[in-house]
Amino acid sequence: MDIREIKSIIEGLLFIWGDPLTAEDISTILEMDKEEVTSLLEEMMDDFDYNRRGVRIVKANDTYQLSTRPEHYQWIKKLNHTKPNRSLSNAAMETLAIIAYRQPIIKSEIDNIRGVKSDRSLETLMEKKLVQELGRLDKIGRPIVYGTTDEFLRLFSLESLDDLPDFQEMVVRIDEEFNEYEE
Repeated sequence: MDIREIKSIIEGLLFIWGDPLTAEDISTILEMDKEEVTSLLEEMMDDFDYNRRGVRIVKANDTYQLSTRPEHYQWIKKLNHTKPNRSLSNAAMETLAIIAYRQPIIKSEIDNIRGVKSDRSLETLMEKKLVQELGRLDKIGRPIVYGTTDEFLRLFSLESLDDLPDFQEMVVRIDEEFNEYEE
């Protein structure tokens, strides 16, 4: 098979599967070397971006998935006549930020940082598959340990947690914007 055909098959696999696939999954299906498949996926990502295709390949923690371009949302949303998916509340966003930056973390630590209970926010984040249970601590009560998911990475267009903005820089920027607003 030539490269164009292989890329076409990869695109078809990503399209029909819908959920994320690893390069290893694809290499097994194509009976090819994983590094070669990863290289082809990277080429395809660049090609889709360069040609401003209506879809793009999103990478999150070594998984790949087809996605629409975020800048096309205003047109795509017109297709959906059902009740739109509610956005996250401020409390849920706050809880998500704490988990993203402090993971692995237990609920009592989240509650302590927020100063209020986080039960409902955690439930919402888990329903939306943005947060998951990573296990339990080996201490009294065996509390659940929480962390973010690959869905979180995809939603915020991050390849890994290393791509999160630096926390200290964010605090300084927020403080500066708040001070400008006060003046």
